[in-house]
Amino acid sequence: MQRKILAFITPPVAVCRYGCASCCVAPIFVFWLASIGSVIYAFFGGPAGLDHFSWGTLALGVILWAIAVAWAETVIKGVNDDLAGKNCNGKASTLCSIVSSGSNDVDPLDEVNKYL
Repeated sequence: MQRKILAFITPPVAVCRYGCASCCVAPIFVFWLASIGSVIYAFFGGPAGLDHFSWGTLALGVILWAIAVAWAETVIKGVNDDLAGKNCNGKASTLCSIVSSGSNDVDPLDEVNKYL
């Protein structure tokens, strides 16, 4: 439950703590920061320079925040599933090779030296 609350409030921190920091923290942080900027900018009239509150700019901020939250939840769920191993056994997963590397990895330089 704490993971979901943290992912809702601060998606980049949730990915750093519960996910894989090198996976998607930077783009999630950009979406989250743009959403905060958009919400603040809505109080100042938005890009149209209105004299009142800009509902369109607020909606943009909420949408960007929702994208950041959904993206963070997806990354955390994918990393947790791959670490648990239930989806990795017998299936090709995109995160299996990133999160947990097997001991049967071949050094690419050894392969090059074979042909020299």
